Amino acid sequence: MINKQEDKISNAVIRRLPRYLRVLEELNKKGVVRISSGELSDLTGYTASQIRQDLNHFGGFGQQGYGYNIADLQKAIEGILGTDKQYNMVIVGCGRLGHAVANYIDSYESHYRICGIFDVKDELIGKEIAGVKVQHQRELEDLLAREKIDIGVITATKERAQSISGILVDGGVRGIWNFVPADIAVPDTVIVENIYIADSLHVLTYNMNHQNR
Repeated sequence: MINKQEDKISNAVIRRLPRYLRVLEELNKKGVVRISSGELSDLTGYTASQIRQDLNHFGGFGQQGYGYNIADLQKAIEGILGTDKQYNMVIVGCGRLGHAVANYIDSYESHYRICGIFDVKDELIGKEIAGVKVQHQRELEDLLAREKIDIGVITATKERAQSISGILVDGGVRGIWNFVPADIAVPDTVIVENIYIADSLHVLTYNMNHQNR
């Protein structure tokens, strides 16, 4: 059961849920049936209190003296994150980063189907990545018109990011996974998740230099 106040849940809470899910998936594969918040704390690095608070936003799921049923909690978090559904996606830009993203999705994310990969470089057209042939970007609008695409992934150049996002929005995508280090403007009805790799690297070096403070 999801709490009626779900719309007030902070992004920080949502960003912790995938980590809980990864741990639960591994435990489920090993046949572990239940886990306490303390044990989940040891495996995730978050405090037991934080875990209980996070899960209480959506109904709690635990039982006093028992803890959490792993299979049930995994299913519940999948429902919250929406990973119990299938999503169609396209990737625009198939350089090294686009290639890596496509192979990751194909290998590890079964709920996401790559319907098309696009680029503008003639030498890349026709190559196969993750079982999908690369098409010229001029074909993107036709595919968006033919198929219902939920997510657009941008791994192209900074200069092309805004124009690509416009094509994706016009084509009906509901979410954009943006790997380009540039902000893109889209309507409020479209969700953008920016993955700025350098930001994470800079946080790493900060913590390396300030770990004793």
